[in-house]
Amino acid sequence: MADSSPEVKAVARYIRMSPFKVRRVLDQIRGRTYADALILLEFMPYAACEPVRKVLRSAVANAEHNNGLDPRDLVISQAYADQGPVLKRFRPRAQGRAYPIRKRTCHITIAVRPIEEAKAATAS
Repeated sequence: MADSSPEVKAVARYIRMSPFKVRRVLDQIRGRTYADALILLEFMPYAACEPVRKVLRSAVANAEHNNGLDPRDLVISQAYADQGPVLKRFRPRAQGRAYPIRKRTCHITIAVRPIEEAKAATAS
C-alpha cells in the first residue's frame, strides 16, 4: 500500500440488521469497482442493500473529499460486517413461558482504494 493514496474507509455502527444478512450482500460487492457495486446494490432484492449502499457512498465521499481521489477509479478493497450488541427481548408463550428473541445489530465497514493500487496489492 503506497503512502500517496491510502485506503479510505467508512463505518456504520449499530445497524438494526443481522450481520449474517449483511454479509450476504457484502460478499457480492467485495473487489468490484464503485460503479459496478452501486448497480448491483440498486437491483439486488435484499433489505441489507440500503445500509450497505449508504456506507459505500460515504466511503467514496471520504475518498473524494479528504484525499482528492476520483470515484471512477475506486475499487472496494475491504467490506465486512461485525456483530454489534444484541437486543434481548422476550415473547410470551403457552402456559406462562417466555421465549427469548435476539434482535441482532451489526457494524458495517467498507474500504475503497484506487484501482491500480488494489492490483499492485493483490499481485504481491
